[in-house]
Amino acid sequence: MSSRAPLAPTDDVATQAGHPLARVRRRRLIRLTRTVVRYRIDLLVGLFFAALAGALTHRLWADPTGLVLALNPEDQVLYEWFLAVDARALLGDFGLSTDRLNAPVGVNLMANTSVIALGVLCAPVTLLFGAPVTFTLLVTVNLAGTATAWYLLFSRTLRARRAAATLGGALCGFAPGMVSQSNSHLHMTAQWLLPVIVWLVVRLLRAAGPAAGAPDRRRLTTSAMGLAAAVSAQVFIGEEVLFLAALTLLVMAVTMIITDRDLTRRALPAFAGAMVLATGTALLVLARPLWFQFAGPLGVADGMFSPHYFSADLRSWWAISPLSLLGDDRSAQLSTGPAEYNTFLGWPLLVVTVGCAVWLGRRPLVLACTAGILVMGALSLGPEVIFDREASGLPGPYALLGGVPVVDGALPMRFALAVPPLIATLLVLTVDRALRSTGRARRLTLVAVAVAVVPLLPAPLPTAQRPPVPEFIAAGHWRTCVEPGGVLVPVPLATPKEPWPMRWATAANAEFSMPQGFFIGPHGRGGSAAMGVAPRPTSALLADVARSGLRPVVGDEQRRRAAADVAYWGASCVVLAADTAHADSLRLTLEALYGPSTRLTDAWYWRVEETR
Repeated sequence: MSSRAPLAPTDDVATQAGHPLARVRRRRLIRLTRTVVRYRIDLLVGLFFAALAGALTHRLWADPTGLVLALNPEDQVLYEWFLAVDARALLGDFGLSTDRLNAPVGVNLMANTSVIALGVLCAPVTLLFGAPVTFTLLVTVNLAGTATAWYLLFSRTLRARRAAATLGGALCGFAPGMVSQSNSHLHMTAQWLLPVIVWLVVRLLRAAGPAAGAPDRRRLTTSAMGLAAAVSAQVFIGEEVLFLAALTLLVMAVTMIITDRDLTRRALPAFAGAMVLATGTALLVLARPLWFQFAGPLGVADGMFSPHYFSADLRSWWAISPLSLLGDDRSAQLSTGPAEYNTFLGWPLLVVTVGCAVWLGRRPLVLACTAGILVMGALSLGPEVIFDREASGLPGPYALLGGVPVVDGALPMRFALAVPPLIATLLVLTVDRALRSTGRARRLTLVAVAVAVVPLLPAPLPTAQRPPVPEFIAAGHWRTCVEPGGVLVPVPLATPKEPWPMRWATAANAEFSMPQGFFIGPHGRGGSAAMGVAPRPTSALLADVARSGLRPVVGDEQRRRAAADVAYWGASCVVLAADTAHADSLRLTLEALYGPSTRLTDAWYWRVEETR
């Protein structure tokens, strides 16, 4: 008898055909191969959307820190600052409000579109590469992610052919409104959670009213919990998008109740109960943040933008967006600005959409989508219908929302952002039906859809050079005059119309605070919502010098006010970059106010702690 221990199976033995380990590995390889084959088309579609989003943003990718979106640079400055503040969560320094702007009062982040979830999720990128890189990444990912998510919803939930689902996803992710909002409005383009929310609602509906048998209680509960989680996450990404989605789903639900009595009878009780569970669970998470937003310190409960100004021009619906390859710059006058081309779908798509709705017939989903298109499109027209920039005197449906708390704060023209996914659904159903058929109807349908969507192909987002951040800030020399967490006063101070000094704080990962700035707070008349704060006497004085280049007469009264202002701000130092317009006049004015300056690299600074 041998005394040697039995040998463990070696790799050579394990690869023999009859060995159990070989059979296990072969089965695993087969499963992996099947998974890759099954999802390879989905992967290719996702890569296609990523490439398209990259093509639209490639100019910004060329130099994220040296370039800025040319059509809305002020908002980009704001969102980059939000991302820098959000990233501090990774350093253990984060809350629902911040003292890093509007010193010494601070800013309520929940009352602003601060994209908290996106900023925290991308914090490592921000801390390693800077907020401009994170901003560029999110502009790209929001477009590609939204398109991919809708594609998956169409291909899985509607079981549409992948070609049809790809068309629908492209329209949802790269619609004129999405491309337009990509000019700095990260909270509006981050819509990749919406298909998840829609899928969970559909899953609830199917579990509540199966064709046969009792409701699936377990599936109802898990779907309700998932819906609560998705809704809670979306609140910290963009509440306005969630509100528009909820209103659209409400319109569709009412339509379905009216048109599909059998489904209503089977599903409504269990579905309503699951929605109550989802709502209650979400409120457990959101109760304090929402209270903080509307009633907490520095919170705002009302909207600050005029619905009359931000109403969609009726004529803009059949115009082509100026940001499309075939667009006409003359149509830009039909909107308030390049970030709000939400309604520019073009007459070919509108005509084809009507044809699709007629061809698909009276299916409940088709009727629900049609109702959603009509209601959300009508609400986008605002309290008074405008046609070709002229008031018609006809009241719009949005007038019914006047005075409704919170709801009336939504911008009317953004209601149009809910329309492309509804149109996309009709197109997906139509193209899928055409692909399953043969003959002349198929060819005519595909040609008509192509003619409708080709004019909407977007052009790359334009960019412009941005002034570099002073080396005094970028190299960390600011620490010579202010401790981290202290207050640095840039000259001139940041305002909503001139927010550029906020880039200094962004470059320093928001390690120091600044007075004033670009944000929303209860600083209007009677505590109403307003953008920014009223300037202090010294900041107003310095702003005048920056505009005119004229040196003011500085006497004891001006020096007394200057000392009082830095004491109010709790400032440690005042900084003037050498490349600032009228830098010599500003420096001499500051020396008259605070005494001799110190020059370090490309900036002058004044220590003002002793004047407090």
